[in-house]
Amino acid sequence: MEKVKIIECPRDAWQGLAKTIPTDAKAAYLAKLIKAGFRHLDVVSFVAPKYVPQMADSEAVMRALAGSVLKPNGSATKAEIIGIVVNARGLARGLAAPGVTTLGYPYSISAHFRRTNTNMSQSESRLLVEKIRAETERAGLDFVVYISMAFGNPWNEPWGAELVEEAVEWLQGMGIKTISLADTAGVADARSIGDLVRAIKPHCQGIELGVHLHSRPQGASEKVQAAFEAGCRRFDSALTGLGGCPFAGDERRRHARRARGRHRHRALGAAFRRRSHTRAEAGIWALKPPGVRPWRPGAFDLGELCGSASCRTGLWAAFRLGDSATRRLGDFATWRLGDLETLRLRVK
Repeated sequence: MEKVKIIECPRDAWQGLAKTIPTDAKAAYLAKLIKAGFRHLDVVSFVAPKYVPQMADSEAVMRALAGSVLKPNGSATKAEIIGIVVNARGLARGLAAPGVTTLGYPYSISAHFRRTNTNMSQSESRLLVEKIRAETERAGLDFVVYISMAFGNPWNEPWGAELVEEAVEWLQGMGIKTISLADTAGVADARSIGDLVRAIKPHCQGIELGVHLHSRPQGASEKVQAAFEAGCRRFDSALTGLGGCPFAGDERRRHARRARGRHRHRALGAAFRRRSHTRAEAGIWALKPPGVRPWRPGAFDLGELCGSASCRTGLWAAFRLGDSATRRLGDFATWRLGDLETLRLRVK
């Protein structure tokens, strides 16, 4: 049976919102995701508040969440909790934050975006990768590297699959075990996504390769399906599809907000509809994130998490929550949640 890992990314969904979400609301929402069965979450970033005000309370969020993700002895976790860092100061904060199990770093192959996002040269960025790898290994944490602008960039900078291959080979030589290819500015189409994943896969022996795709709703499912059929089994996602990088360009950021950016859970369902015997490591359903409206007015009709609820979101039809539940994707397939930790896809 094939496995698909889904990383839910509230941090990416929240970071561009103008209105600050209260710390308690963030922690409560994250706790519900964990209770619902999500086991891989990208939840905070340790960056300068003046650049990303929404993430100013990352330590406070983790302290409030610690009771939900840590066992009483404070050692083991119930879920993977990812925190993003972009410099040495953020690294120190991430290492000290309770409950964080994985640190993530955006390694850009675009010089323009690297300066905009982290204000570093390539050599400085590589030195930081080395430092993060060493510090996370010493602390017993995992480390994921996102290759930013992996599918191209909007600034007409030189780009090609060989640049991504070179970055992957260097990261592999550094002992990095998890790499995610990021379409940071949403410039890729389904064909280019599939082509790049196929080109990179042979260079990823011993590496878990994922994708972090930004897209408008149109064509989103085709992009996910292209990555899946090219061999990718790790996908970042965001409930309601909200998201986008604040440093990828103002116009693209506005489009991400206006169009609700990534309807990625909906796309995941559509992309996998023709696949059988696929198991996902996380539950997916329509919990409404704090501070945002559903992508479509009236799309969700949810009761309490422990009770029952239903939602209707375009091609995703009925869904009920309880001790066990079934989600039907049109006439294509059934997602069945038993222990609230796994999803099974059965093609009719």
